[in-house]
Amino acid sequence: MIAYKIPILVAVTAAMTVVFFILWKKKNFLSVFEGGKWWLTWIAIAIITLMDELTSIFYAPSEAHRFIGQNAIFFIAFTSILMRVLSNRMTEIAQILEHHNIRGGGVYSFSYLVLGPTVSFVAVSSIFVDYVLTASISTVSAVQNGLAFIDISHGTAMLLNFAIVWLVAALNISGIRENARFTFGIFTFAAFVLVILVVSGLLHMDGAQAATVVESGRNVGSRFLTLNLGTLTMDIGFVIIGVSSCILAYSGIESVVQTAGLVRSWHEIRKAYLFLALTVGIFTPVISALVLSSNIDPAAHETDLITAYASMLNGPVFGIIVGALASFTLTMAVNTAFVASSELLERVAERYGFHWLAVTNSRHSYYRIHIFSAILFSIIIAITSGSQAILAEMYAIGLIASMVINMGSLIVYRYISGTKEIQNYFTHRSLTVLLFLILLACLLYLAYEKPYGLALWSIVTGIFLFAGLSIARKRAPEIHELRQSDSPIDLVTWLGMAEEEDVHLYFKRPQENAVSRDLEQGRAYVSFYTPRQGIPVKLTENHFRFPFTLQNVFKNMCTYIDLLLYELPHKKLTVHLGWPMSSWLDRFSIGVLVMNMMRLPRSYPAVTFRIEYDRKKEAS
Repeated sequence: MIAYKIPILVAVTAAMTVVFFILWKKKNFLSVFEGGKWWLTWIAIAIITLMDELTSIFYAPSEAHRFIGQNAIFFIAFTSILMRVLSNRMTEIAQILEHHNIRGGGVYSFSYLVLGPTVSFVAVSSIFVDYVLTASISTVSAVQNGLAFIDISHGTAMLLNFAIVWLVAALNISGIRENARFTFGIFTFAAFVLVILVVSGLLHMDGAQAATVVESGRNVGSRFLTLNLGTLTMDIGFVIIGVSSCILAYSGIESVVQTAGLVRSWHEIRKAYLFLALTVGIFTPVISALVLSSNIDPAAHETDLITAYASMLNGPVFGIIVGALASFTLTMAVNTAFVASSELLERVAERYGFHWLAVTNSRHSYYRIHIFSAILFSIIIAITSGSQAILAEMYAIGLIASMVINMGSLIVYRYISGTKEIQNYFTHRSLTVLLFLILLACLLYLAYEKPYGLALWSIVTGIFLFAGLSIARKRAPEIHELRQSDSPIDLVTWLGMAEEEDVHLYFKRPQENAVSRDLEQGRAYVSFYTPRQGIPVKLTENHFRFPFTLQNVFKNMCTYIDLLLYELPHKKLTVHLGWPMSSWLDRFSIGVLVMNMMRLPRSYPAVTFRIEYDRKKEAS
């Protein structure tokens, strides 16, 4: 097989040259002008994120091997599958946000929509720690890999770290279109080098390496073939440790949905995640398996493991090329952090009225946010003295925390809203719950094992919560929505003015607009809404809109029934409830709501209750 190595590599290189030549010539491949704005395409978003995930191969395998040894070969592949399951949920989140007219913001926007400001600030701190450490660890690793064959002083390395951060900041200030074009150029170079690396590794793979890979899977599998009640806890812990040790290999998965504001629709996000699954989702486990099964000692090459492996395969010149690739791709991971963090901070700034921070230049770049990010990234690198080991320990906490918040928010959202509201794309909820539990266990394990990460995450979360909640009291957009709410006195007055003795109150669930447009005396319609999702349109004069925040819909219903019984004791009240259209399997929460409704006649014997379905009103 080695005898045919050169012809095989030449054939692979020629085929890739043709493919990339066609792609570079394709019009509107990376960006498209529509509706008076430049949008990025799914491939542009995917490649910006891919540069983050792909660069993880330059430090994640050695970090995983440091904690779990050769089991890292299996768990890096297993974690890749887990991340693909997660990416399907992230696509679902992108669709939900777009349905609610929210573009970008990722975990922050989604947790804000579902769980409110407090949790959203925890999400901001978690994902922002992720972006800060993405930039910091990638910068440090870029210098160490690029200069693996050159002996320089620590001071010179630190200066190079700062130079990379500010050069990437300048790239982002130049505009997102230029950014995407430059990133695709780096990706082209990376694709050639990494494909040659993988093909060379497969050609050089011998029986000993194959046995090592098989042994990794067999060792993990043996922990489950003998499952019994006595070892169940230990084996679950074994999986959690394995996944937690390999999660760094897929650090950029949140960035795609974070930058959804740069693309035209959630369908672009779905395509981007599919592209990542077919590229980095396969390449990372394969390269990790080839390197960790070779005779190279990962402990001796903690910062240049892939570079050393490339030199062993194709000589020192190829090793230098891979080292240069590492520097370029890791630098572009810093770029991903800039792009995603700017979208995150822009959402926060716009929501709370700090428009001066989200000002753009002539190239539509959030230049003030990029300058702020560059300063912060430089400070973190200076504090850690450019130590990759310390940065890696601090990194995973924010990454896992943001995933946990995303999955938890998705579970709550589907519990409340079911799948009736959005039917185009939704994932299996049981699998979402299982994924949430695995990620939560990983978070607890990492919090215990990595005190640096826990300390940083706790400090930043505390700062964001204190500052964010203080700002929210004065600047929260919910304040404007609440001011538009109707007064309970108006409801009492409308029904009290009716000449008839019988009055009718129609309760409508959140986001339910089936309201009669006939202004009938003695009839009132009440819609509950969450201030975070905006107040519904007032359809008629007898349509009243009330917010619910701390209490659920059922308790709010009881509040207004009590009010009417107290203020209008001479009236006969009939309460109309909508027919529940969702099944228990589709939305368990509707079962809880119906069970509460069954208690209403006993709680209010003077009130008549009706559960009804009007097809004409439902269709209106």
